[in-house]
Amino acid sequence: MSPLRCSLPVGAPDARAGPRSGSASLLAVKTARNDLRNLAIIAHVDHGKTTLLDGLLRQTGAIAAHRQVVERAMDSEDLEKERGITIHAKETAVEFEGVRLHLVDTPGHADFGGEVERVLGLVDSVLLLVDAVEGVMPQTRFVVSKALARGLRPLLVINKVDRPEQRAHAVMDEVFELLDSLGASEEQLDFPVVFTSAKHATATRDLEVPGTDLRPLFETILEHAPAPRVDENGPLQFQAVTLDHDPYLGRLVIGRVNRGRLQRGAHVARIAENGESESFRITKLLGARGLERVELDEARAGDLAVIAGIDSIEVGDTLCEPDQLDPLPRISVDPPTLRVHFSPNTSPLAGRDGRFLTSRQIGDRLRRETLGNVSIRVEPTDAPDIFVVAGRGELQLAVLIETMRREGYEFSVSRPEIIRRQVEGKNCEPVEDVVVEVPKAYTGIVVEKLSARRGRLESLDHRDGSARLSFVAPSRGLFGYRGEFLSDTRGEGVMHRSVRGYEPWVGDLPGRGIGAIIATEAGRTTAHALFNIQQRSLLFVGAGLAVYEGQIVGESRRAGDMNVNVIRAKKLTNVRAAGKDEAAVLSPPREVAIEWGLEWLEEDELLEVTPAHLRLRKRILPANHRKRG
Repeated sequence: MSPLRCSLPVGAPDARAGPRSGSASLLAVKTARNDLRNLAIIAHVDHGKTTLLDGLLRQTGAIAAHRQVVERAMDSEDLEKERGITIHAKETAVEFEGVRLHLVDTPGHADFGGEVERVLGLVDSVLLLVDAVEGVMPQTRFVVSKALARGLRPLLVINKVDRPEQRAHAVMDEVFELLDSLGASEEQLDFPVVFTSAKHATATRDLEVPGTDLRPLFETILEHAPAPRVDENGPLQFQAVTLDHDPYLGRLVIGRVNRGRLQRGAHVARIAENGESESFRITKLLGARGLERVELDEARAGDLAVIAGIDSIEVGDTLCEPDQLDPLPRISVDPPTLRVHFSPNTSPLAGRDGRFLTSRQIGDRLRRETLGNVSIRVEPTDAPDIFVVAGRGELQLAVLIETMRREGYEFSVSRPEIIRRQVEGKNCEPVEDVVVEVPKAYTGIVVEKLSARRGRLESLDHRDGSARLSFVAPSRGLFGYRGEFLSDTRGEGVMHRSVRGYEPWVGDLPGRGIGAIIATEAGRTTAHALFNIQQRSLLFVGAGLAVYEGQIVGESRRAGDMNVNVIRAKKLTNVRAAGKDEAAVLSPPREVAIEWGLEWLEEDELLEVTPAHLRLRKRILPANHRKRG
């Protein structure tokens, strides 16, 4: 499996089209490689992409029938398994009737849309997967728009048709209307349709005829997915699209052979971003086959390949013949919409859990992240120990924070803030498509809350006792709303978000509306102190935990911060009375999670991150200094 972590620029010439410069482009003779198909599977989150890939791998023999493999085998990273989502796009290859199918599993969450953008530069068509019940969702619109912009023809796969409430034909109409509204060509509008049940690994072209396996899907791919047209005899062009690491082979460079042949043992030249070239020899060449990587003698034009053992190659570099330098355009993605500030952990409990504590170590780690993930940007600030980290959303930043935490880093993170842009001379901010599905009884409270956050209602549909509402809302207006939404809907609501674009600034928005409970003393919390505090707050800590002055230990039920002593012990006296010695019963504290913590923060607060703990704190710890500030 090969994580794909980079992208081609939106609207840039397609990497499949051959050389961009030089006389070689005029003499290129391109032929179709009928033994190969390159496809990306794109969809909204939880629509079944990775589960469908499991079935494709099994039915082509890429996974032996007797082999025990966990569900969603392509989601191989620990965070992906824990969260049940795809974070990094991954490539595999299977054989069907003599044709090799390169299939790329992409993330479905909007925050990882940069992964999808990158993959689309490597493939020749897309499998558009849509849930037969949910239909078109915000991320569906995003990924489809990117595919259409590159001229890729979609093959529609309507999944989960085994569910009794499926509405496959209505969903097919929704997809057609979406493509039409995005300016699809006649060829793109004439898409084939396959109905599948990824859970049962079956497919059919006719809903009236139940499927028995995934053969109809394979046949549709061979019939409608175009074979790559390439120049196999021209001079080499290979672009590095992502970086990975193997404990035995070292750095892995993954990309697509755009022209010519990449051979093991060949001498090639790397063209860097500044135009300088460096020559070296290819010592290890790999390709994906099922869930494994196998050694190759050569990769032909159109193939996706992996180069091992070359540490100097960076994302976007082009490999060429040493005597025919012809670089491809550098890789880029849509700009970030959100940023936070990373800084060293300065709390009194700093250094107890982590191994990497200094600003130099934190800065080096953040810069390494940008080498393989071009949708993350890191910028210095006037303060040498603070770094601005920009990304596509809170979840993407939360995954970076959790990854660094598991690697042994300690640091603090500020509240997210949106990145404004000037569009046609106007000050604009990012806005998002928000789709919520709730029981009808909660429609009013959702409309009320999102309207207060400057959201505008676009549509309202009723389906079998539930309501589906579509809003457009500023990204900053959604900070902290997810927890409030779940409380308002008693946990029965579902909300999906995807960045729509930029619209004019709508002015100031209301703040959190509730205050923080702040510790005034350092020490260990006591049940006696917390018992009295929990009656007017929601606690974030339990009894017997170390705290420090300025740490946020709970959430007040009214506006305004409250300073409390959470280490106060019960005074011992000789007086005894009935009921006085009853044990204090504490409610379970709320566990601080990264995404929730980032949403909860205000401007004067930080999220403290260590390998063992997540804490909320004030920027200025002493209470008397905060008052003065």
